Amino acid sequence: MSAEVIPMKPKKRIGSQEPTRSVILPYEYSLGNEAIKIYEKSKRKAFDWQRFLTDAILALNDEGLWTHMTFGFSVPRQNGKNEVIAIRERYGLEKGERILHTAHRTTTSAAAFNRLLAILEESGLEEGEDFHKIKATGRESIELHNGGRIDFRTRTSTGGLGESFDLLVIDEAQEYTDDQRSALMYTIAASPNPQTIMLGTPPTPISSGTVFTKYRENTLQGSLEDSGWAEWSVDKQSDVRDKELWYQTNPSLGLRVSERNIQSEVGDDDIDFNIQRLGHWIQYNQKSAISEREWKELAVESLPKLKGKLFVGIKYGHDGENVAMSIAVKTEDDKVFVEAIDCQTLRNGNAWIINFLSKADIQQVVIDGANGQKILEEAMKQAKLKQPILPTVKEIIVANAMFEQALFQQTIQHKSQPSLFQVVTNCEKRNIGTNGGFGYRSQIEENDIALMESMILAHWACSEAKEPKKQKIRY
Repeated sequence: MSAEVIPMKPKKRIGSQEPTRSVILPYEYSLGNEAIKIYEKSKRKAFDWQRFLTDAILALNDEGLWTHMTFGFSVPRQNGKNEVIAIRERYGLEKGERILHTAHRTTTSAAAFNRLLAILEESGLEEGEDFHKIKATGRESIELHNGGRIDFRTRTSTGGLGESFDLLVIDEAQEYTDDQRSALMYTIAASPNPQTIMLGTPPTPISSGTVFTKYRENTLQGSLEDSGWAEWSVDKQSDVRDKELWYQTNPSLGLRVSERNIQSEVGDDDIDFNIQRLGHWIQYNQKSAISEREWKELAVESLPKLKGKLFVGIKYGHDGENVAMSIAVKTEDDKVFVEAIDCQTLRNGNAWIINFLSKADIQQVVIDGANGQKILEEAMKQAKLKQPILPTVKEIIVANAMFEQALFQQTIQHKSQPSLFQVVTNCEKRNIGTNGGFGYRSQIEENDIALMESMILAHWACSEAKEPKKQKIRY
């Protein structure tokens, strides 16, 4: 009788437990194991990647001081990066440290407080007997009877002034601003062994902070002393459906995050997915959305060789006063040439638009602006013109993101129109939706951003259009 062969159960796949990029200074000893033991009294288990970060954060130099006086790390959302901080804070409380945990939002600060409180209670500690808590929105605190204390605060430009701590935690570090840093950096100056930890995700186009980005760049370049860094990321914008990249950039995939969860996040906004789920760091111009130099570099002296039909973008202004129209067309070298047609008061009606659309060789028209798009759509119908696209909010977000990427990649061309130059080089980003989407607004009150927005719509329609298939003739 032959022996029964029992098939081996395939080993469960998990995300990479090692960061894709890191700067960890050499060290001889770490208190990481001790911290993990204290944490795991709560019956929680630390993942290998969380242990790796804990070891690096709690590494000691020859003098018994922290190897990394500052440590930053970036991990895509919902992987458990805040648990690493909870491990560090739980250890600090046990050793009698004064800790300040700051976050951008009150909800994040409150969540961090509740997380650490749960760890203490799950470890068998009791309020009143072992620790005291204060639960006041935006100003929570926990104090152990051994003297260890942690305060949870929402960040402001003055928060923390006059107080002294041993450990400073910067949660949601992508929103950490220079003025907040100026207010907080001296709160740990009097500590005999201070440490600052920054954690977050790569900034989106609307993130207000610059400190996290600068720190990352300087640490990776090796220009900062006593500083460490770790990140899980892709180094370029990538295919959102590439599961290999999911496992590369999400260390808790297969542990607390499932493929199904990530699959449900795949949508129309590839850029946001790259940032939030694949950890991609996109370079943004923080001070000026589009500089004069950037726009001038895209200018051409003479009209390039064009191919195909025109794409028209029409935008009714947010103030309900003006409507703007621009065009875009493909060039022979596969760039997109853009040009503003006009921006007129709504009092002039839509006749000038219909007149242009009737005479030009147009492939597609895009109209945005609730105060006029339906009226113009009906007027186009009456004139027997092709039905226009009325874009969704998601499509507007995509259009703006595509325009920005085209700027970076220099795939746009224009003829240096003064009207367009004025508005494009004096604009700033504004938030659209809740998932990192952005649009533009004018920095100068008298400039109508509608002209720029119409150009962006035309560029989007032109960029998204597929090349017409050439007819094959067979005999």
